[in-house]
Amino acid sequence: MKDLVIGIDIGGTKTRAVLCDARLNVLGRTTRPTPARAGNGAMVDTAADLARELMAGADGALRGVGVGAAGVVDHREGTILVASDSFVDWAGTPVGRILGHNLGVPVSVENDVNAFLAGEVAAGAARGRPNVLGITLGTGVGGAVHLDGRLVRGAHGAAGEIGHVPGFGDALCTCGRRGHLETLASGRSIATRYRERTGSVADAAQIAQAARTGDADALAVFADAGMAVGRAIIMVSGMADPDAVVIGGGVAQAWDVLEPSITRALVEEPPVGGHPISIARSGLDSDAVAIGACANALQLSGVLQPVDALQLH
Repeated sequence: MKDLVIGIDIGGTKTRAVLCDARLNVLGRTTRPTPARAGNGAMVDTAADLARELMAGADGALRGVGVGAAGVVDHREGTILVASDSFVDWAGTPVGRILGHNLGVPVSVENDVNAFLAGEVAAGAARGRPNVLGITLGTGVGGAVHLDGRLVRGAHGAAGEIGHVPGFGDALCTCGRRGHLETLASGRSIATRYRERTGSVADAAQIAQAARTGDADALAVFADAGMAVGRAIIMVSGMADPDAVVIGGGVAQAWDVLEPSITRALVEEPPVGGHPISIARSGLDSDAVAIGACANALQLSGVLQPVDALQLH
């Protein structure tokens, strides 16, 4: 019987689930709105319902489930430690224990950006790379680090979280402090800065399209975002020495207008080691977190089949 795993990406607006085999081939996917304002029970129930939906009629046995969730996560206990106020009663939720009880299989729970990077290393743009920085540019900015073939979590599960590193101006961040990377490079900040320059209300995708048509303000906002991401990469490279960076999230959909300024930042102020860093857009797009969660589920369940000698820890 075929071994199957499910990865679930619990986001602020959508919960996405994919069904994979033991080599991370996607066999099915499904999505529902996240009931973030309805409380933790509703969110976990939605995840369980999606898993059951994917397994209905599936040719194989479910061996494990992986979850990627926003916030600070205790991956050993499968518990959400810290979450934004967008998620009612989410902090403190033992997602792994509840979901494991509901589905009867081992459950791995990981921060969503860590899961994103696990997916890209396992089957995406960073496949087989042992030293990678992962960055997600969405409503906010997240980061994760994979060194010497291992995901680095740090003392409190926040290693690689460059979105709230200071040194990027003086704008007020969503966290209440000033000058964080997120104030320049998130989708929300791109929209805010464009509105401040032009008085026009538009989202990051619309601003990217305006940049493609030569809108000077749109080009400037994306240039600032890309230069900031490039500077953040340089900061991380001075400490962690990655040789590759993979960038995902909604803002990365505008890769054609974002990437040139990232590359320019790295040329103008190259990493201290002098070695080039490969920069790539996510290869898995919206599936990255869920596929990474599948990879973590395979590791936890002991069913892992090597994907280019993949090491997940």
